[in-house]
Amino acid sequence: MKTKVRKNINRILAGTMCILALLIVMATTTAFATEKKPAEKTLIINANVFNGKSEQLAEGMSVLVEGNKITKIAKSIEAPAGAAIIDAGGRTLMPGMIDNHWHVMLAALPLYALLTARDGYINLIAAKQAEATLMRGFTTVRDVGGNPFSLKAVIDSGLYVGPRIYASGPAIGQTSGHSDVRAPAAVPAEVDAPLDLAARSGHFLIADGVPQVLQRVREALRMGASHIKIMAGGGTTSPFDPLDSKQYTLEELKAAVAAAESWNTYVGVHAYTPAQVQQSIEAGVKVIEHGHMIDEETAILMAENGVWLNIQPFLSSEEWMYIDDPFTRAKQEVMFQGTDTAYRLAIKHGLMITWGSDILFAPELAEKQGYMVTLLRKWYTPYEALKMVTYDNAQIFALSGPRDPYPDAELGVIAEGAYADLILVDGNPLEDLELVADPHKNFVLIMKGGKIYKNVVM
Repeated sequence: MKTKVRKNINRILAGTMCILALLIVMATTTAFATEKKPAEKTLIINANVFNGKSEQLAEGMSVLVEGNKITKIAKSIEAPAGAAIIDAGGRTLMPGMIDNHWHVMLAALPLYALLTARDGYINLIAAKQAEATLMRGFTTVRDVGGNPFSLKAVIDSGLYVGPRIYASGPAIGQTSGHSDVRAPAAVPAEVDAPLDLAARSGHFLIADGVPQVLQRVREALRMGASHIKIMAGGGTTSPFDPLDSKQYTLEELKAAVAAAESWNTYVGVHAYTPAQVQQSIEAGVKVIEHGHMIDEETAILMAENGVWLNIQPFLSSEEWMYIDDPFTRAKQEVMFQGTDTAYRLAIKHGLMITWGSDILFAPELAEKQGYMVTLLRKWYTPYEALKMVTYDNAQIFALSGPRDPYPDAELGVIAEGAYADLILVDGNPLEDLELVADPHKNFVLIMKGGKIYKNVVM
């Protein structure tokens, strides 16, 4: 009897210790994820400030940064005790740039590597690319397909270097759709077949029918998504689906929107054609990712419903052809041909337009992220382009409501109380937009959240 009692006591103690250990791990993890460094102070003087909104530079200004925010902007500011002082020397101080269509996990890996490599390898490559992204002057990115949540956590904690990340989590699509990256022999799928590597890693998920769509959207929200990405039409890099294919039924799209709205956030969809975009609008989608082939009727419908257009300035297959096979090339050529018309229709009808690069599967193209901003000059002045990649791009974050991971201050502007995400440019990008194409040469100071990551001010 005593032996039995002793065994029961040991089991209870062991269970209690396990629970305590779990609580300790959870507490430690939470503390790690929210760790704050002591507030630092930086005073930037003699700067010509582009605040992200105004076309006119405010010349000879001083900007005080305390902790992770801008606390004062004036002609002259007395330096607080212990503040580091940086003399901008009349250079242009602008907000950190925002890429509203980025793929944190996919930008630096060829597609075959993404589909065959282990998670550890993918995360290490992505971490290296995240740092490079920040050093190109992109202090915030909106990720629209992939699983960057672990990397986001270590960046936010300060352990790794990279931009702020608004993440959709896995891109969700139908069988045969733009998210179906399985091998040809993987279909027809067996009912009890295990998830493929891309799905297990949380980069792409397949969902067919309303119940599966609801489940997958809810899974992405559980992962920590600030918004949801759905594939509503054919893609230019996917190996099976025609570009013109309308993907998902209206009921399936409505289910995705309902699931996102139940968490007070929104759905953005991959779509190019009028039919794809119009069905998505009917379903209640808030953002069209791409939209290169829209017509006037569709542009008017977007304007009437307050739908955002997040489009990329793709113009030439010579520059952006990173998966070279006849099927892909033909689809990309069709998409490229619609780009100019889509921009002009969007401007004509006053659509809410944001900029994103959508660079993926090609590390050499990732280095051209800033160059892609300069392609906006075909339709916009340098001021309009810079406003788009700073202040305008930041406005879309309000759609995330309480799912916004950075709610404490404004992004995309230089204003008192805003996050101190700043770039000091050696020159005036409002006169010469080409300066952003070579950040390694022309960005002499890069700051995110009040922390300096580059300072070569002489």
